[in-house]
Amino acid sequence: MMAAPPAPVRAPDPAQDPAQVRGPAHGHAYTALLRAVNVGGSGALPMAELAAICRQARLDAVRTYIASGNVVFHSAQPRAAIRAALEGRLAERMGAPMPVMLRDAAEMRRIVARNPFAGRPGNRVGVHFLDRPVTEAMLAECPGKAGDEEISPGECEFYVHYGHGMGRTKLRFPAVGACTVRNMNTVETLADMLES
Repeated sequence: MMAAPPAPVRAPDPAQDPAQVRGPAHGHAYTALLRAVNVGGSGALPMAELAAICRQARLDAVRTYIASGNVVFHSAQPRAAIRAALEGRLAERMGAPMPVMLRDAAEMRRIVARNPFAGRPGNRVGVHFLDRPVTEAMLAECPGKAGDEEISPGECEFYVHYGHGMGRTKLRFPAVGACTVRNMNTVETLADMLES
């Protein structure tokens, strides 16, 4: 008897798990950090849908990380074009402006290396990402700052050590404007993903 022919190999179906179908990697590696995205409430955006939006913007090798608006991808497009494409599509989907902070692999690795609170628990160190350089004036007034909270400026981001955790803080930065924050554990993971 003749052996049965091997079953055909099927390509991954993006509809089944669009957040994890990577595709080829072309160009530079970036991470996009979205502001005001969460798993519930008015800012809810499923990560599978975020991955689909990235592919519609012609980004390659798209991967998401946890449901808080973190996506890693490759692109040969100019940085400004990537950001404009993502912000435009996200604003259309969410019905409101959705700022996107972009960082490349070298920038993320530098942010990790320059962490001034490296000896503290990563889930109590927040990195606040901006789309412009941090100035002294931005951090001059920080209402709600507790005695065990420390602030340290970086380049286009600043670091905060939250002594009692990020979930309990009352600290605000009224002069900063649009920014998004990730704890250091997330930042380190994204830096690793950019290099893999």
